[in-house]
Amino acid sequence: MSRKNAISPRRDEDYSEWYQQVIKAADLAQHSPVRGCMVIRPWGYGIWENIQKQLDKRFKELDIENAYFPLFIPVSFLEKEAEHVDGFAKECAVVTHHRLEKVGDKLIPSGKLDQPLVVRPTSEMIIGHMFAKWIQSYKDLPLKINQWANVVRWELRTRLFLRTTEFLWQEGHTAYSKEKEAKEDALKMLDLYASFSNDILAMPSIKGEKTESEKFPGAVNTFSFEYMMQDKKALQAGTSHFLGQKFAKSCDIKFTDENGDEQFVWTTSWGVTTRLIGGLVMMHGDDNGIVLPPKIAPLQIVILPILHIEEKKKEVLAYCEKLLKALTEKTFNCENVKAKIDSRDIRGGEKKWNWIKKGVPLIVEIGPKDIENNKVAVTIRNSDLKVQFLGLEEFVENIDKLLDKIQNDLYENSLKFMTDNMVEINTKEEFYEFFTPKNTKKPEIHGGFALCHFCEDKDVEAKISEELGVTVRNIPFDLPKEEGHCIFSGKKSEQRVIFAKSY
Repeated sequence: MSRKNAISPRRDEDYSEWYQQVIKAADLAQHSPVRGCMVIRPWGYGIWENIQKQLDKRFKELDIENAYFPLFIPVSFLEKEAEHVDGFAKECAVVTHHRLEKVGDKLIPSGKLDQPLVVRPTSEMIIGHMFAKWIQSYKDLPLKINQWANVVRWELRTRLFLRTTEFLWQEGHTAYSKEKEAKEDALKMLDLYASFSNDILAMPSIKGEKTESEKFPGAVNTFSFEYMMQDKKALQAGTSHFLGQKFAKSCDIKFTDENGDEQFVWTTSWGVTTRLIGGLVMMHGDDNGIVLPPKIAPLQIVILPILHIEEKKKEVLAYCEKLLKALTEKTFNCENVKAKIDSRDIRGGEKKWNWIKKGVPLIVEIGPKDIENNKVAVTIRNSDLKVQFLGLEEFVENIDKLLDKIQNDLYENSLKFMTDNMVEINTKEEFYEFFTPKNTKKPEIHGGFALCHFCEDKDVEAKISEELGVTVRNIPFDLPKEEGHCIFSGKKSEQRVIFAKSY
């Protein structure tokens, strides 16, 4: 197996197929017998568990409580909010019967339901129904609830982690007595996601507001954070929505204020999904597999004993156990270092490549000569994979610093890539050239994030999407206001937006 190309095809040959092969090689997930659904394997689910743990800790620090709501939602609930149902109607899976009957050698649906049930595409309406029961007075506010769950959206074109019929996510829902507090909450949750992404996933993002045509169905404002993948396409990593009083009025969520007057609450919702794992693959992966930041990896260090000399096996294994104990007593990211010994009876080279493709940050090989020299042979995953021989004590003592360097290097490299591929575009002609590879005069700068002055126009957005497959990702918060003119209409503009091709 080539050191430079464990995954075939390479990223520069066929990025889409490379992505699928990385997921397969890393044992992250695979297709299930149900079209569009996936089986998340233990290594992939271990990453999701770490995402859950890290986010859940942050939620609880904000007094957000976890709860669980039904998988099935009456159709009548969705009908209460017109924009919401229009946005999800074509993606809904609908349950119409409650049992099966055997007819010959076939099972036929029987027992038709009085009212069809929708398998939740999102839970605004059912949670709103419960909020109406739980909220009576201003003393019950704010109410801040999160649920970890699965949802179903009937996708026509699916891709593991990025877009599947069923996926895992968390969805948070809050209710406030004042508009200002609710909107501040929606923005606070966006900041929480972006901070988590930077610090834990080592994935830089751009925060901003969605345009009218791109916002969540039924929301007043939708805020997103967007990633740039290595093929320069955007990935919407998560969203936070200020819902105003639309859902409160649809679900009749009222409270009595301090003056005894009845008011509707102001609500928000926000969520991220297993799509984050797809983002990890596409942002940090290389032609040898996935590359995991230490803070999110299910394992940070794998120790591989070299056992080909029979009379040295016990000595090597004892040395490895000693190293394992020393490492797992050290801390990184406020937790004990996560390490294990892989003593499976398979060839050493095959075993090592198995962990390289899984993206373990550090692989440590121990053989009789290493013991004699009191050293360890270390392979750093986000490097050129050359083995470094380090003193045992030095390695153990500085393990937190080494893991921290890997984490920071991954973030800085991704940030540089995103920054290098963000281009200010000032004319319609430049815009079309930038997103049209056959016509561009500078193929080396083709594609990426185009920063353009734009006056929101749904018809223009629809035309660009149809012709180029490009959409407005968001209106960035961090770009300074500047006077300019919309590159499509010529109207005055004070803000650039981000256009990009996306997943």
